[in-house]
Amino acid sequence: MHYAEAGDRIVALAELLPAPVVTTNPGKSAIPDSHPLSLGASTRSRSKMFTDYMAKADLVLAVGSSLTRTPFGPAVPPGKKIIHSTNEASDINKEYRVDLGLIGDAGLVLDALIEEVGRQKGAARSGNALNSLKEEIAAAKKAWLADWARHFDSDEVPINQYRVIRDLMRTVDRDNVIMTHDSGSPREQMMPMWETTKAGSYMGWGKSTQLGYGLGITMGAKLAAPDKLCINVMGDAAIGMTGMDIETAARNKIAILTIVFNNGVMGAEREELKISDKKYGAMTVSGNYSKVAEGLNVASTRVEKPDQIVPAIKDAVAVTEKGSPFLLEFVVKEGHDFSRYNLAGL
Repeated sequence: MHYAEAGDRIVALAELLPAPVVTTNPGKSAIPDSHPLSLGASTRSRSKMFTDYMAKADLVLAVGSSLTRTPFGPAVPPGKKIIHSTNEASDINKEYRVDLGLIGDAGLVLDALIEEVGRQKGAARSGNALNSLKEEIAAAKKAWLADWARHFDSDEVPINQYRVIRDLMRTVDRDNVIMTHDSGSPREQMMPMWETTKAGSYMGWGKSTQLGYGLGITMGAKLAAPDKLCINVMGDAAIGMTGMDIETAARNKIAILTIVFNNGVMGAEREELKISDKKYGAMTVSGNYSKVAEGLNVASTRVEKPDQIVPAIKDAVAVTEKGSPFLLEFVVKEGHDFSRYNLAGL
């Protein structure tokens, strides 16, 4: 969808049918999350609306997706009819037996679908059904976010990561942002909760779970779109693996904003590292990454209290607007809470 620059066409088809839309991890923002028909993106964490609508769907249309079975992407429950559109023929029936395969560029396939659905519908457009579906999704989204309000509004210390995400969304111009997360917990926290407002404004990744990749792709995004505010959100383990590369941003005046969630632990590996953590403290990481940034000629701020979040964000953005990178380090809680809702039959 991103490569085909077909976000406007998936919106057009969704409104014509009408139908709700969910994106994969790397497909996030192909349809803006703020669109009334969007159910957001799915990794292991996802909106509750996604699971509710996928459970009751009779037909799933996948466009531009490989439909690979992975815990880091949307899954299709048993018993659904599937139309699979991809430009890679070997993806058809690779993981799911589909009822119809469509081989082609995502944009061209959508053009053809829009034309044919429009022809079949004729004058019988979907005004009332579209408005009803939008209202239904809005109510479901409101209820889901209400369940998370205590996290968004939290004044706890160490800081709740979702409070940072909320304040960041309220403070920056999301129409002018390119956002990415790192692998692990930042991916699980950002993917469902960061509401995109423009197509192509989010770089989702992390299925291979390597740490630190977000820093490099954020620098690439800033070089490609110098007028955008380019932000990467990474954990303390990620900056421990690739953080020295912020010196590249400083040396080359690549004005990115790096946000570090410092919770002092490799939180995503709780179950896998029990023995090594008991013997060697393998899960525990520590450091003052603001001081590290300063040593690499990157301006930085360490934030420890919730009322410091918004002023720190504003100061950081102001520095990037003058052409220099900035690192914001938030001292956060470990964070065991993820928006995970299971699909029946999976």
